[in-house]
Amino acid sequence: MGLLAWLKTQFVVHVLIGFVFVVSGLIINFIQLCTLVLWPVNKQLYRRLNCRLAYSLWSQLVMLLEWWSCTDCTLFTDQATMERFGKEHVVIILNHNYEIDFLCGWTMCERFGVLGSSKVLAKRELLYVPLIGWTWYFLEIVFCKRKWEEDRDLVIGGLRRLADYPEYMWFLLYCEGTRFTEKKHRVSMEVAVSKGLPVLKYHLLPRTKGFTTAVQCLRGTVAAVYDVTLNFRGNKNPSLLGILYGKKYEADMCVRRFPLEEIPLDEKGAAQWLHKLYQEKDALQEMYNQEGVFPGEQFKPARRPWTLLNFLFWATVLLSPLFSFALGVFASGSPLLILTFLGFVGAVCIDFPQGKLRTSGTSWPVGLSPALAAPVRFASLSFSCPLPMEGTWTRSATIWRKPGSKSVGAKSVRNDCLKMGIKAIKDRRVST
Repeated sequence: MGLLAWLKTQFVVHVLIGFVFVVSGLIINFIQLCTLVLWPVNKQLYRRLNCRLAYSLWSQLVMLLEWWSCTDCTLFTDQATMERFGKEHVVIILNHNYEIDFLCGWTMCERFGVLGSSKVLAKRELLYVPLIGWTWYFLEIVFCKRKWEEDRDLVIGGLRRLADYPEYMWFLLYCEGTRFTEKKHRVSMEVAVSKGLPVLKYHLLPRTKGFTTAVQCLRGTVAAVYDVTLNFRGNKNPSLLGILYGKKYEADMCVRRFPLEEIPLDEKGAAQWLHKLYQEKDALQEMYNQEGVFPGEQFKPARRPWTLLNFLFWATVLLSPLFSFALGVFASGSPLLILTFLGFVGAVCIDFPQGKLRTSGTSWPVGLSPALAAPVRFASLSFSCPLPMEGTWTRSATIWRKPGSKSVGAKSVRNDCLKMGIKAIKDRRVST
């Protein structure tokens, strides 16, 4: 194992990456807050500035995919479609099968210059998530509660406000509404049969309301719909944690362009068009499983250096004071100060367990929530621990407790975790 490969596995390095992301994100959010004064004066200037601020944050995650894990992304499409990338407003329909599918979408946005202006129809709960939700708020992301009676006016108003957006935008829709699992698929197909809709093998039943509303509200602004079907070679199931540990994946993305004029104007016709599209996506997945490739020409857009340079800028600005402080501690010559500092660093490294358990078909490090592995691991003061144990254990500071029970020490719980999880670890292959 080379030095770089070894560094990618070290938790201290992960903490530093998380520190850079979190602190830079808070700084960016503060600057975005200050730009609100521009909205009544020059709305388009406000939008352009926030696109670039958002790019500075999102590109750090893209950097992990492109430069840290060196994951390859291959496009399967035609030359005419390639020439239009980044030069028109579009709606993106992407299958939601993987933990990092959004990251693969973002890396394509970055390579074609639309990362900062990328949009998504997001769950309203995400609005209150620090960094992610706050940045989306300033980007005029459309949030919904997934209850159409309550969402209708809010979604329509949000979409119509994007009609004069000054930057080319890619508006992402997860029409399935949630990530694919076998349980969700079984329930979804029961609904499909009851409604007389086509049964899908690799996708959930698409929810048509969001799509038909987006198409109707953005007609005249959006030029086309890009249907994107994502898969990974070797039947891999990649994770954010795998990316953080530098594991390289090979992503294949089949992109088909449909001019908006081809989609029916009426809601019923557009819904039928979407159901037919998902039948075709199912056929593409079947073809990929059999042949290992999607149809069409293969393109590998070159990664750009800006994501790496942006991260190095923030790392230099934010980590320099930390390293200067550490050098000052050792230069002081005070045994008490040095031992205290080393004890603190050791406590941080030991206190956050790195073991992995496979639960509900997903591999997580113990105590790590399924979002932005290092940043959340660093930033969360209280989070859930998805273990193969009855109930959910919650950690606050160094104390673990089960709801309704007395607090217990972290060490005791970890021992219980190991005892109860050892069989699962041995019997199942833990994927990253």
